[in-house]
Amino acid sequence: MKLGSILKTGMVAAGLLAGAAGSALAQGAPIKVGVLHSLSGTMAISETTLKDVMLMLIEEQNKKGGVLGRKLEAVVVDPASNWPLFAEKARELLQKEKVAAVFGCWTSVSRKSVLPVFEELNGILFYPVQYEGEESSRNVFYTGAAPNQQAIPAVDYLMQNEKVQRWVLAGTDYVYPRTTNKILEAYLKQKGVKQEDIMINYTPFGHSDWQSIVAEIKKFGSAGKKTAVVSTINGDANVPFYKELGNAGIKAKDIPVVAFSVGEEELAGIDTKPLLGHLAAWNYFQSVKNPTNEAFIKAWQTFTKNPKRVTNDPMEAHVIGFNMWIEAVKKAGTTDSDAVIDAMIGITVPNLSGGFSAMMPNHHITKPVLIGEIQGNGQFDTVWQTPGLVVAEEWSPYLPDSKDLIADWRKPMNCGNFNVVSGKCGGKGK
Repeated sequence: MKLGSILKTGMVAAGLLAGAAGSALAQGAPIKVGVLHSLSGTMAISETTLKDVMLMLIEEQNKKGGVLGRKLEAVVVDPASNWPLFAEKARELLQKEKVAAVFGCWTSVSRKSVLPVFEELNGILFYPVQYEGEESSRNVFYTGAAPNQQAIPAVDYLMQNEKVQRWVLAGTDYVYPRTTNKILEAYLKQKGVKQEDIMINYTPFGHSDWQSIVAEIKKFGSAGKKTAVVSTINGDANVPFYKELGNAGIKAKDIPVVAFSVGEEELAGIDTKPLLGHLAAWNYFQSVKNPTNEAFIKAWQTFTKNPKRVTNDPMEAHVIGFNMWIEAVKKAGTTDSDAVIDAMIGITVPNLSGGFSAMMPNHHITKPVLIGEIQGNGQFDTVWQTPGLVVAEEWSPYLPDSKDLIADWRKPMNCGNFNVVSGKCGGKGK
């Protein structure tokens, strides 16, 4: 054989070996998982814990061997409570880091910011926080509560058990509180509540001077009708709000407050004594007693090396979403977005409240609803819960523009806002 032929043959063989090695390396390369939560700014009080729980879940899964024979690697970014920055960081995760899925966002404005990015780049977002509904995207899995899995049951509880007749809808000034309160206002009026018995108030993110607003609430509640506050106040503004309630002597027996964004993490930063008996509506509390939850709490406190570190509802949503994603990847046999998105529907995994949650065709999960009273130790005592799981209504039946809409991402419908009257899909479902 001529020298040229020998060299050529050797080069081909070397190339084949290098290709095989590269292929093996690619098969064993870590699967990147994006973590998109604010670690600074007004929402860090709530979101830092969600970053930490994702690191724990990824570490635990790696101890089990990862998924598809590959380890998982967390890619953590800090969008710093800056809503446009969320979109930039989402694009960085999907385009530069090539993550297989992203777990992130808290506020609806941050989710709305990243949504076009995930749809453009065909990424997958797991969104773990209660929200206002009126949305269903093929690229988002909503593991937090829709309004009928939190807000509506909370109002029903106050009507039936506290005989509430006057309503203060107090929220932070952005899309989630405004849309949720729009739904609640329509629902209350449908229940016979008059406009003069509904007070609505919005404050900016990070609002700290609550004296005049709490005084207005106190005055509104002095009209001789049982009054309650339905709070969609978000982030660190909750700390001075609750402190001012205590300063004003507003007790739960007089004007109960039911909150949708205050959990164990937020209560850890304030004196809870003046707040005893005030309420929160969630789908999970740390105080729930069952072996699954007790094992999770132990694992969490061991991971954080802090026996006092609390758990909360959005953490549970990430636990459910992460475990569903793992099962969907196994089912699909790949991390390819389209295959995983299709595989997600019908996946069922244990929740921490003592049952199982399923991913429905509208990309929302089934949940129990719990109402809890604030205790002196910063925990919640469950005073009411639904007898079973509640299926999310992604489009509100109480709003005229959405009452005829449903979402079903299965083929052939494959639509996020299908109008059951016209029989037509309205678009992507945003």
